[in-house]
Amino acid sequence: MTTLPDPAVCEVACTHPEAVATARAALPDAVTVDAATTLLKVVADPTRFRILSALHTGELCVCDLAVVVGISESATSHQLRLLREHRVVASRRVGRTVYYSLLDAHVTTLIGNATEHVRE
Repeated sequence: MTTLPDPAVCEVACTHPEAVATARAALPDAVTVDAATTLLKVVADPTRFRILSALHTGELCVCDLAVVVGISESATSHQLRLLREHRVVASRRVGRTVYYSLLDAHVTTLIGNATEHVRE
């Protein structure tokens, strides 16, 4: 029986010093890597991703988000608190109602790109 080579592994062991140096120089520092991976973990939760996808359409209050996502207002508030702590959403209060939106263009782009990527 013939074993085919693994397509993910080079058949010849070699390195390209200039490419390695360029890639190493582009690596973010450890603090940035930790913060970015934490952000991605927060966004990766299915319920939170649904909330963020709903907010991608525009600002919504907690009650509306709960209906859209299909969870209780309490559970929605809990998820939004976590998203707020990780600087993913912003909130504003109007009387007794709290409205949420995606924090900035970076978050909007992240959610839009993730959704578009998997749909291709």
